[in-house]
Amino acid sequence: MKPHLSNPIAFTPLPVTIISSLIYAALITALLVTHLIVPSAPSNPTPTAGVNLTEAWQDLQYISGAFHPYNSRRNDETRDWLLRRIEQILASNTKRLLFDRSKYLHDSQFRASVARQSPAVVFSDVTSNVTFSREGKKSSSDSGRESGLSVYFEGTNIIVYIRGSEDGDEDWWITGQEPPSKGGALVNAHYDSVSTGYGATDTGVGVISILQIIKHFTTEGNKPKRGIVALLNNGEEDFLNGARAFSQHPMSKFPRTFLNLEGAGAGGRAAMFRSTDTEVTRAYQKSQYPLASVLSGDAFKRGIIRSETDYLIFTENLGLRGLDLAFYGPRARYHTDRDDARHTDVDSIWHMLSTSISTLEGLSSGDIGNGGKGTDAVWFDLFGRVMAVFRLQTLFALSVALLVAAPLTLVVIGAILYKVDKLYIFSRKKAIQGGEEEQPVSLHGWNGFFQYPVLVVTASAAVIGLAFLITKVNPFVVYSSPYAVWSMMLSAWLFVAWFFACSLDYLRPSALTRLYSLLWLFAISWIILVAVAVVERRQHIAGGYFLVFYFATIFLATLTALSELFRLPAKSEYAEEISPSNIGEARSQRSQSISSGQRLAQASEEQQRPEEHEQPNAEEDEEATERTSLLRNDRHTTFAHYHQQDTAAPAEHALDEGKERKVYLGEQAWSWSLPTWLWLLEFLLLSVVPIVLVGQISLLLTSSIHQTSADGSSIFLPYIATAGLTILLLVPISPFIHRYTYHIPNFLLLVFIGTLIYNLLAFPFSSNNRLKVFFDQHVDLDTGINTVSLTGIKSGPYLHDIVTSLPSTIGQDISCVDSKTRQGLQVCSWHGLPPRVVPTPPPALGIPPQFGYAEWLSVEAARTNSTTRNEALITLSGKDSRACKLVFDTPISDFSVVGAGQDARFARVAKEGSKEIRLWSRTWEKPWRVRVRWGGDVSFSSSSSSLSSSSSSSSDGLKKQQPGKRSAGLNGRAVCLWSDANDSGVIPALDEVWKYAPVWAAVSKNADGLVEGSKAFLV
Repeated sequence: MKPHLSNPIAFTPLPVTIISSLIYAALITALLVTHLIVPSAPSNPTPTAGVNLTEAWQDLQYISGAFHPYNSRRNDETRDWLLRRIEQILASNTKRLLFDRSKYLHDSQFRASVARQSPAVVFSDVTSNVTFSREGKKSSSDSGRESGLSVYFEGTNIIVYIRGSEDGDEDWWITGQEPPSKGGALVNAHYDSVSTGYGATDTGVGVISILQIIKHFTTEGNKPKRGIVALLNNGEEDFLNGARAFSQHPMSKFPRTFLNLEGAGAGGRAAMFRSTDTEVTRAYQKSQYPLASVLSGDAFKRGIIRSETDYLIFTENLGLRGLDLAFYGPRARYHTDRDDARHTDVDSIWHMLSTSISTLEGLSSGDIGNGGKGTDAVWFDLFGRVMAVFRLQTLFALSVALLVAAPLTLVVIGAILYKVDKLYIFSRKKAIQGGEEEQPVSLHGWNGFFQYPVLVVTASAAVIGLAFLITKVNPFVVYSSPYAVWSMMLSAWLFVAWFFACSLDYLRPSALTRLYSLLWLFAISWIILVAVAVVERRQHIAGGYFLVFYFATIFLATLTALSELFRLPAKSEYAEEISPSNIGEARSQRSQSISSGQRLAQASEEQQRPEEHEQPNAEEDEEATERTSLLRNDRHTTFAHYHQQDTAAPAEHALDEGKERKVYLGEQAWSWSLPTWLWLLEFLLLSVVPIVLVGQISLLLTSSIHQTSADGSSIFLPYIATAGLTILLLVPISPFIHRYTYHIPNFLLLVFIGTLIYNLLAFPFSSNNRLKVFFDQHVDLDTGINTVSLTGIKSGPYLHDIVTSLPSTIGQDISCVDSKTRQGLQVCSWHGLPPRVVPTPPPALGIPPQFGYAEWLSVEAARTNSTTRNEALITLSGKDSRACKLVFDTPISDFSVVGAGQDARFARVAKEGSKEIRLWSRTWEKPWRVRVRWGGDVSFSSSSSSLSSSSSSSSDGLKKQQPGKRSAGLNGRAVCLWSDANDSGVIPALDEVWKYAPVWAAVSKNADGLVEGSKAFLV
């Protein structure tokens, strides 16, 4: 064995470098494999009873075969196809169900004709309508809010009730009785897509998963304990409309829990990113491949994530408890033409489907949902295999216990060390007892105390500085190259930390450097844990769970390192040992011993002489160990680095010549007895858990936010988050990094230089990571003027380059201003190609097509006969459309659609009034008749009465005006929307963007309609 490998786990450069690097590499590799590789679907297409992956894949190909937004003909085709598929599934599984569509598919006809004891009942809901409002944004000028908007929606949901074994045989929804008190579980996915995306993962995979769920739970032997409601809602993409319409159906009273299936990417794994409480999360815990972190739930709770899902309706309006399960990346494909079957696979389908089945089995088999609101939860997965779930109250108790017990334990250990005179830390000198002329012996216990804050501050400042630098020079490089940014940050922090650690250790070496580093870490993390405990208690934020476990590992490592001091000699013994009087006495005794030995050894003199001559060579050739200095005479000069009066040589030879007393280069002479292997235990305690927890969060967060800048989110956030997580990932190596050899840090320096150059100069987008821009077209039907707009990022020339690549923009004056609807983005507009969304006869020769625009929309507005209110009746309709809206110059105080009902759970108008009414019909070209009220003295309450008649009496929610006093009229525009881009040539401006935009650009819809045509009205 080579000399320097005599102890393979000693605290010397080679073992420290190799072992710590291998541990980091192994853990990070495992995390990357788990994150990037979707678990394979079973080779058997029918992995469990009632599930067929081949059918699921074929179903997905149909659903994602064309754009199918609510306001498109393809949406109707998709709905009809879903009803046929459900009928086929139930026909093969349910022999007792009578498949007479008129008897169970229409709410208005099912009555008593639904066969009792049928395992499943299908509702084609074409009667549920809902009116609701949304509050406006907070005003920038004062503490109030801007005016909100209102919505009237007609639902076309599909609902399948799978009867549970404990549900009973009564068809309570027919008789008007209350549903079973124990309730059941709801599983939901929306079957509409956006107008620019095929909806494979948003949320075609969710839809076909529900089809397989229906098949599974209606297969013999799989009947759930409590009933399951499968909801395929229509209209989620426009305003969560479908889920709100479900609230009007009798079956909405049955569920107590829910599982919502969503998608915000294309393929990959589905993550559970939101949950209401601990108990429902434990149902998800049974999943074979869990993927979850409570951090995402906290991000929704605090408004950091601004988008919403049907989860909002189920929790706030229906009072259910449940989970959000969704695909989350890559964000660049979300709502674009690459959200298709080509960019997902059967593995992704199986991941969501298998997770949904196991979760629903848990939700439908226990008492979840009957015990109130549930408890706040902490949840996270480990390597996509194991799921940890416990109460936030438990985490808070653990936090408080650590805050109290950890420092108290260290104080107790320190007190014991002080009692036994072995507390070398914070000790400068030790006085020698009994000698009046003796000077105190220097211990140099403060050496190494200030090294750790210097190296951590400088290394952390380096990566934070890099975050600012990249944001300034090439802010969007993370969009396509997140791992290049990570490589730059990691290599920079490690090299800077190593450089300063080794430099400071060379100037002032100390055996206490590792312990002092851990003490600094303990103090800093203790302060952080105080803040974590506060937000856990006051704001019910559980996302700091990893910091709690991080602190626990730091405490254990610090406790271990502090306990090492018990191996040292008492300070008084050491001081006595190296005192000048003891050294002189030892030398005198050694001289006398040598003289006596010479007189008694005459007979063996000839044998002794060769040994005496060979002794120096033996010393020079002595086998090196972990304590051997790089200098041959280190045993005689180890302590001389620190002072001149006290040398290390006496300490090496005094009192006990039989013991080997060797210390690492330049460190304190008393450190010879410290164990050389405990550093490995400390490193394992300090590194494994933090690397796994922080690493998983880092990868999940990177995939979630590195492309959100295209939506107007902060450009700086991905970089500062990467810098912060880099620090947390590498802090575990910092107490040991002064023992690193130069090889890996120098290699990392080259990595840093290369990645820095790349991140500063690389083009930030690519054909696989396309910059998303948002399209819309506005047509003034009164004047024939049409304007095409693309909305995108403000920084850089990218949006301008996309716009100028379009042939129709050549020679035009392109106007770019800040977007009013998408914060952080700008909108560039120009005179666009005329749309052809309404079939019209070819215009006569020489007559521009815009002269036929006026026929696309009809609107009539007139005051009612009311003498005490400002009230008007507006009638409007659009050709080949079933979505329109009314936009007012001043907010209205109330409205109603003639013939619509009212749900007290939903306010028709926002508190500040509404400046917009969105209207959605299940039939094409339907005329809407809308009554509106307005006026400075009129205010709205959610309990206001219906406006279905023109009665002049005041409603309960309106402040009465004096008779005969009516304010000014009401101005606005009637707008109709067209959202069907399946046929080429219908929206030429959009076709042009798809055809001529750079390969690194992607198109998404900017609003509910791709084309909006409007006419002005005045009351």
